[in-house]
Amino acid sequence: MTTPTLLPDGEPQAGGWRRGRPKYLEVRNLSVSFDGFLAVDNVDLEVIQGDLRFLIGPNGAGKTTVIDAITGLVPATGSVNHTGTEILGRKVHQIARLGVGRTFQTASVFENLSVLQNLDIAAGSGRSPLQMLRRRNSVEPAVEEALEIIGLAGAADKKAGILAHGQKQWLEIGMLLVQNSDVLLLDEPIAGMSQDERGETGELLRRIAANRITLVIEHDMDFVREFATSVSVLAAGKVLSEGSVAQVQADKKVQDVYLGTSATEGH
Repeated sequence: MTTPTLLPDGEPQAGGWRRGRPKYLEVRNLSVSFDGFLAVDNVDLEVIQGDLRFLIGPNGAGKTTVIDAITGLVPATGSVNHTGTEILGRKVHQIARLGVGRTFQTASVFENLSVLQNLDIAAGSGRSPLQMLRRRNSVEPAVEEALEIIGLAGAADKKAGILAHGQKQWLEIGMLLVQNSDVLLLDEPIAGMSQDERGETGELLRRIAANRITLVIEHDMDFVREFATSVSVLAAGKVLSEGSVAQVQADKKVQDVYLGTSATEGH
């Protein structure tokens, strides 16, 4: 096995081996307990770069807890391997530095700063406070590219606080892109969006998933049917079914536990 590339502080760099092959996130036997309650029960998942994977299931199935465990927000047992590097058990900031980024159901952006400033701050996570305060004479290529990807190039100088709800979510995704996140874990990114915003968000997810590992928690089955490459169904903390949308929809276990509820109506 090839030794992973090390960051300056000795942390392994994600993707340091298998270079030229698709990156992947491999979750094995992931379990999370809260006061004796098993919220996530031996979950196995494998998401490969280029696969737009959706994680669906009824409320309380453990979907957000899986993402919390992967990103270090809750203690867990098992294994989470990002392209040859074990990340489970590391601190939140170490996992982020290894290219794992996430969004929450409510977008977290600096509302009093412009879109460009938000992206610039995210891109400068390695710069000192003094460097961060200096006026920049040019826009970094990574920031320029993110503006194009998220469709906000025309709104670069607008304050984030006046953006539409959907645009704030896109900006948060852009902030992950400029941090070189190659694993994106997105928690209900279309919640509260207009129909137009939902369609644009789906196309954005397709663009970013083409060369990143992308896992999306979602309840809206119409959106899942339109944009998912593959689906994992979680119920009572366990993976109930996995496959294409058609395969999952045809699974009687999924129909009984999840798709027989209001989820079939897109709620």
